[in-house]
Amino acid sequence: MGKNDLIGGSLWEQYSQKVAERMNNPRYFGELTEEDAKRLNGKLIIANEGAESCGDTVRLYWIVGNDDEVIKAAAFKSFGCGTAIASTDMMAEMCIGKTVEEATKITNLDVEGALRDTEDTPAVPPQKMHCSVMAYEVIKRAASIYRNVDISTLEEKDIVCECARVTLQTVEDAIRINDLTTVEEITDYTKAGAFCKSCIEPGGHEKRKYYLVDILARVRGEMAREQNPDREEGDDFASLSVVKKIRAIEKVFDADVRPVLARDGGGIELEDLECNDSGTCVVAVQYRGACKGCAGSVAGTLGFVQQTLQDKLSPFIQVKVA
Repeated sequence: MGKNDLIGGSLWEQYSQKVAERMNNPRYFGELTEEDAKRLNGKLIIANEGAESCGDTVRLYWIVGNDDEVIKAAAFKSFGCGTAIASTDMMAEMCIGKTVEEATKITNLDVEGALRDTEDTPAVPPQKMHCSVMAYEVIKRAASIYRNVDISTLEEKDIVCECARVTLQTVEDAIRINDLTTVEEITDYTKAGAFCKSCIEPGGHEKRKYYLVDILARVRGEMAREQNPDREEGDDFASLSVVKKIRAIEKVFDADVRPVLARDGGGIELEDLECNDSGTCVVAVQYRGACKGCAGSVAGTLGFVQQTLQDKLSPFIQVKVA
């Protein structure tokens, strides 16, 4: 096969050479049998896993030693895209020589990292990270079969970001401990939202139970109330009509935001306002003057604007650049 057999030529450069090699020539593709298990003095484990988002499926074979719980051999069969084949092939290799307990510690980020050609260059495009997640999950499935327990006892609870396997507790702790004010900061600290981005806000390619924008708004609101217990919780703002909400935002801009930005020759305009049923309002803004194109406008300034609106109006306000 040539390099374009499994991947369109225009996408080829987004994949590492290691991924390409394992797509075309997987090293552990195949089956293991009871005869293999007997020869290796082990137990044959067969586990199946599928990804609802893309329809890919994988079958993992382990032979686990009878005396030491070490995985003596691993193989797989995959019905899916080339990325799934490469990820599962690497995962199978990483399992060999480890105990079942050690294998369950392998994450999808470990698999993706092992497929990189260089440390700083991702092995696959962000939207394909779910393929390495499937490789991670089939390990859990195999371990649950070996231990004869329900897989739910091995799964992490309340996953926010499937790609990076980041939990809700991790995101909440990162916000509180590091006083984070933007989604970009959450991504920097936890990797949540760094890949397919469907966990950042509603409207992505896959519907999620948790979104970073909502978690950030909720936790920042809790932090504000903890710091000032007498402060109103934003119910008055939530009950306002859209027109009155816009007027309230403009009033805060005039009194507390624009004067600060004007000191450096900058400005800000309200472009749009969207509020959902949970009470979260997303304020879209455009920068003017010196703020437009400024490196600090995406993180520092945006965080200042958001924090000001949360302090003055509602903890459930998020700000983004339109």
